Amino acid sequence: MPSRLRLLLAVAAASCAAAASGCGFGSGEAPGGTQLRVTTDFGARPLVDSDAPETGGSDTVMRLLQRNVKDVKTRFGGGFVQEIDGVAGGQSDGRQADWFFYVNGIQSDKGATSVRVHEGDRIWWDHHQWGDARDTPAVVGQFPAPFTRAEDGRRLPVRVECVQVESPACDRVHETLVGLEIPAAKGGVAKSFVQETLRVLVGPWPALREEDTAELLERGPQESGVFARPSEDGKSIALLDADGKEVRSIGPGSGLIAATRRQDAAPVWVVTGTDAAGIEAAAGALQEGALRGRFAVVLERGRVVGVPVRR
Repeated sequence: MPSRLRLLLAVAAASCAAAASGCGFGSGEAPGGTQLRVTTDFGARPLVDSDAPETGGSDTVMRLLQRNVKDVKTRFGGGFVQEIDGVAGGQSDGRQADWFFYVNGIQSDKGATSVRVHEGDRIWWDHHQWGDARDTPAVVGQFPAPFTRAEDGRRLPVRVECVQVESPACDRVHETLVGLEIPAAKGGVAKSFVQETLRVLVGPWPALREEDTAELLERGPQESGVFARPSEDGKSIALLDADGKEVRSIGPGSGLIAATRRQDAAPVWVVTGTDAAGIEAAAGALQEGALRGRFAVVLERGRVVGVPVRR
């Protein structure tokens, strides 16, 4: 069952419980270090961008939104966001468009009234068409989350896995995370499936594509939720629009930073490129300023470009 359908069913089921609990209006100590971002079109147009939103004790994601945005309309008994600041779900250019939310870089499969806000959580609402991807299970635009904090306020083990462990790109990624006080291990690319570990894969695409989760990127956004598709030989990266159609292809010196996941497993991040220069460029762009508000990014001629791209 597609996760979007699971979400709609979960929202409908949770709305009664949310009504009974007051949708997060309860007492308690307000969570600190919270971030709230509201955008449209895959992060292209910001509506709200606050590193210090108003919070309250026992806030849910829905209540945090309602505290900080005046015009919020809901449906399904108040458990599903229909409209924010006049931007509503429904048909847009012949496709279904809705509001989606992400907590610490992970798309939630629960209703917004069922997800509690924890200390340091980063909450992101984005309105976009379903397009070619029914879901975008993980995004890079809330970095350093999920490495600082993942789902349900938890911190998960972090491992940087590199094709060449002693390469400059591998060192750069590892040093970036350690510099953010994230205890990250470093080693080769693991062959076994790691359910509860956040993994950052670094290296040439022909080697990374052998990893089951990373390989989803080559299948396109309908499988990975990422609107950039590396070629099998890793020498080019196709940039896609919101419909999953190729707009252009980039070659030598180009890099890619993307995140995806399988079902309920922890996200897997990919830092790769079309050659050594592209991989190093991607490793250098693993910074909050470069990634903020973007679903995934490519490095094109030294520029950071968010994907999907517009025609």
